[in-house]
Amino acid sequence: MWWGVGAALLANVLYSTGFVLEKRALAALPQISVRRPAHLVRLVAGSPLWLGGSLALAAGFGAQLAVYRTLPIAAAQAIFVSGLVLLLLLSSALLGERTTGRERYAIGAILAALLMVVLSLRQGSDTVSKGAPAALILGVCVPTLAAGLLLYGLAERRTRRRHRLPTTGVEYGVAVGLLYGVSSLAIKGVAGYLTTDRLGAAALHLLASPYPYLLLCTGGFGLVMSQAALQRCRASLIVPVCSTVTCLFTAVLGTLAFGESLPREPVALALRLTGTLLAVSVLLLMPKHDDPPPHTPSPAKELADREAR
Repeated sequence: MWWGVGAALLANVLYSTGFVLEKRALAALPQISVRRPAHLVRLVAGSPLWLGGSLALAAGFGAQLAVYRTLPIAAAQAIFVSGLVLLLLLSSALLGERTTGRERYAIGAILAALLMVVLSLRQGSDTVSKGAPAALILGVCVPTLAAGLLLYGLAERRTRRRHRLPTTGVEYGVAVGLLYGVSSLAIKGVAGYLTTDRLGAAALHLLASPYPYLLLCTGGFGLVMSQAALQRCRASLIVPVCSTVTCLFTAVLGTLAFGESLPREPVALALRLTGTLLAVSVLLLMPKHDDPPPHTPSPAKELADREAR
């Protein structure tokens, strides 16, 4: 179980590093749009820095498979949210993104939540499910995919309005987070089929399940949607929002769908629930808009003001 905690922290490092590298690569590329997905993929695939970030994300995917083999879904998600701390530090150091007071307070809250969840783990008492009914998974995931796509489309429409406030990308983060929540449930399902015995039979059973196809769907849409959102918004805000929504969705619906129970000991249960709720509250603390840039009057306006005085 404890090496599962280490794998979760490693996944955090890989995911945060990958997102920051992709954000830095996107800053040097022409503007991309979800309306031209082939053009978007062609642009990002030609950037070595972006490819390096993608490799880091792929390695994080591998670490996440190991996590779901050893940790309950709710505990794993609360640990994954701790990646917010590293993400904010990397965004400040490598991207020059200024963090707000709320985001700095969020670092302390996330560290406290991580400690609570880790202390709630009990070797041998936490159940780790290996599968869930396919109909139930599809009933959860298909409407969520539709909701994520709809929300992203509404966010795109709002960004094209004139005289709008500068957006931080919270709407984009929620939409992509829903897609990645479905992806997380699919990864959990794939992890249940990982075995060293009868590989052929396990592969056939995996292909007969909905999990590989959910991964392909979320991977395709997620690639296009997340890159366009990253180019327009601060990584230090959009990625934490995305991660928080993903973790909340996976912890709640994943626990129910896969039939994993919460700790029975009162202290462990209190630590698990408090830590998870504290991590989720970070989303509510995030500002919805960036501060507008300071207004600089034009030289002609300054001359007219002097003449008026």
